[in-house]
Amino acid sequence: MTQCNTTGIEFSSLGRRPVVADFCGGAITSDAGALLLREVDRKLGLIERLDAVIPDPRNQALITHQQKTMLRQRILAIAMGYEDGNDHQTLRDDPLMQLLTERGIDPDQPLASPPTLCRLENRVSRRTLAEMAKVFVEVFIASHKTPPKELILDFDATDDPIHGHQVNRFFHGYYDQYCFLPLYVFCGDHLLAAYLRPANIDGATHTWAILSLLVKRFRQVWPGVKIIFRGDSGFCRWKMLRWCEKRGVYYIVGLAKNSRLNAMSQLYMDQARHLFGQQGNADPQRVFADLHYAAHTWDKERRVIAKAEYLGGTDANDRKENFRFVLTNIDGPAQTLYEEVYCQRGEVENRIKEQQLGLFADRTSCHEFVPNQLRVLLSAAAYVLLRHLRQQALAGTELAQAQVSTIRLKLLKIGGLVVRSARRVVLHLSGGCPIQELFRVIARRLISLPQPT
Repeated sequence: MTQCNTTGIEFSSLGRRPVVADFCGGAITSDAGALLLREVDRKLGLIERLDAVIPDPRNQALITHQQKTMLRQRILAIAMGYEDGNDHQTLRDDPLMQLLTERGIDPDQPLASPPTLCRLENRVSRRTLAEMAKVFVEVFIASHKTPPKELILDFDATDDPIHGHQVNRFFHGYYDQYCFLPLYVFCGDHLLAAYLRPANIDGATHTWAILSLLVKRFRQVWPGVKIIFRGDSGFCRWKMLRWCEKRGVYYIVGLAKNSRLNAMSQLYMDQARHLFGQQGNADPQRVFADLHYAAHTWDKERRVIAKAEYLGGTDANDRKENFRFVLTNIDGPAQTLYEEVYCQRGEVENRIKEQQLGLFADRTSCHEFVPNQLRVLLSAAAYVLLRHLRQQALAGTELAQAQVSTIRLKLLKIGGLVVRSARRVVLHLSGGCPIQELFRVIARRLISLPQPT
C-alpha cells in the first residue's frame, strides 16, 4: 500500500496539548457501510448481468484487472460519493474497495487506475449500451414475485449542463445553457431507462421507440398487465397517443394551454370565481370538467380534463386565473384522475434529482458522446443498488423514505479498521456510530435474502 506523507497537520491545541493529524492510520476506511451494498449486489446480481453484456476484447491471459472488477469499482464508488474517475488514484489502494470488488485485499496490488477505467469507458459501443439498458428492465421484471396488475410508466426529460466542448454539445433555449437532454423512465421508484440525448432535439424524441420496447417486453412476461403512459405536456404527441390507443395502452399526459382551450373552459373558471367569492377567504377554488378537443392536425377529438383554478389573496389585484389541461383515455372522474393519477408524476422528479444530484449522472465530461452515455448508465446502476437497499432492508425503519444522499451519509460513511488474516477479514466499525443497532438490523435483513437464480 502506498505510504502517506508523515507530515502532520497542526490544529488548535486542547488545553496544553497540541492536536496533530496525519494520514498514516493504515488500513482504515471511511466507507465501511458499503459492505451493505456488496450484499445487495450479491443478492441482486446487477453488476454480474452488466458485465455479461459488455464484450471484453482483451487477451484474458494477459490482463491484470478483470472487467467485472472494474465495473464494481466504478459503480460502488459512485454510490459511495466518488463521482470522478480521478478519485480512484487513491481509492485503488483502499482495502475496503478491494474487498467490495471481490478481487481480494492485496496491499501490493492496487485496483485499476484512472487511465485503465477511462479505457473501459471509451471502448463501449452503442450496441453494448443498448444491451446494458435491457439489464435494468430485466432486473425490474425479476423483482416481481407475482405479475403486477398495473404499471404506470413515467417519462421525463431534464437538462444536463456541460462546460466543455463535448461531442453533441448544443445550446438549449428553454434551459438557457449548453447541455444534454437525458430522458428518464421510471415505474414508481424503479428505474427503467436512462437515455442521454443531445439538446438540439424535440423533448419527446425517441420516447415512442422506448415506450414500444417496454410495452412489448412487459406483455411478453405479463400478458394481462394494464400499462399507463404518463408524462407532462412535452410528451403530448397525437401520433404516439394514437399508437397507444391501437395497442391498448392507456395514457395521461399534460396538454399545453391555448386560447381555444381557455375559451372552452371559461364557464368553469366563472364557477370557480363564484365559489371563491362565496368562501370569503383566500383559499383557491378549483373546478374540474371534461372537454372533447382536437387540434387542427389531430385525427380525432380526445378527452381532455380541464382544471379551472381561481386563486389569490384578499386583495383583488393579487387574484388570478389558472388553467391546466390533461389529455387521457382512462375512464374515471376528472378530479380523481387529475389529482390522484396525473399529479403523482411529480414524484419522478425526485428520482431524477437523486440521479443527478446524489449519484452524479450529470458528470458527463468525456469528449465523446458514447462514453458519456455509459457514465449515465453507471450512475443508474448505483441508483438501482441503493434503491434495492431502501426497499429490501430499510422498510419500516427511520430511513425507509430516505434519499440516496441521506442513505450514504447515515449508512455508508462509517469509519472502520480493516484487519486481514489468513482465515478471515474483520472490519472494526467506529464505536461512535449513532445507528449501530439499525445497522445490525439492516445487515441481517440483507443476509437473509435469497440468492439470485
